Amino acid sequence: MVILKSLQEIEKIREACLIVADALTGLREMVRPGVNTQGLDEFAEKFIRAAGGIPAFKGYRGYPKTLCTSLNEQVVHGIPSRDVVLKEGDIISLDLGVIVDGFYGDAAVTLPVGTISPEAERLSRVTEEALSRGIAAARVGNRLYDISYAIQATAEANGFSVVRDFVGHGIGRSLHEDPQLPNFGEPGRGPRLKAGTVLAIEPMVNRGGSATVVKEDNWTAVTADGSLSAHFEHTVAVMPDGPWVLTKR
Repeated sequence: MVILKSLQEIEKIREACLIVADALTGLREMVRPGVNTQGLDEFAEKFIRAAGGIPAFKGYRGYPKTLCTSLNEQVVHGIPSRDVVLKEGDIISLDLGVIVDGFYGDAAVTLPVGTISPEAERLSRVTEEALSRGIAAARVGNRLYDISYAIQATAEANGFSVVRDFVGHGIGRSLHEDPQLPNFGEPGRGPRLKAGTVLAIEPMVNRGGSATVVKEDNWTAVTADGSLSAHFEHTVAVMPDGPWVLTKR
């Protein structure tokens, strides 16, 4: 069941989302060759707690860290480690969630480490564009899968594939609420979007095929064919006058 939020509830979600946004801005400045992903995680946790939030991912279903750090062929849920050191040419997806007063915010970005290949840059750019197209479809009266189709069409028109094993989701008093929001689908299908719907829209786009495999740690998902993957995410409220991107300052 989709839980519609009042304006007051959306404003509380917005508080959590702004901490996410500001933490990701700080992390962006830290991403460079030679940095280990545990250092990124420690920064994120300190930043969130200093801002009055609680890390949403730490302890969630047993996840051990504050931040998800997914490198290159890793799609989502990469676990930070001192042993994972960023190298020139890598791309890294940073996924972060925050709780404030019982309300959740969630966002992700894919960042270059130094100078990256033109194809890695194009993959990141197209994935971010897919997110923008999906957000634009998050309007009162549209159907849920209009968002899905906008993401899929953008990725596939550029020769990429969308991940089908992981999806976006509703968000509010829980990190994952109904509805599930796949990154593929037929336009005009799915529940009608109403004002007060809040969604974590998060295209995951692969340079190769769409299939994924979860590694032995039971968290880190990678592309089955070893191709590069990018991930962008915003928390978005469907408002009477259009989408409100809550994780954008």
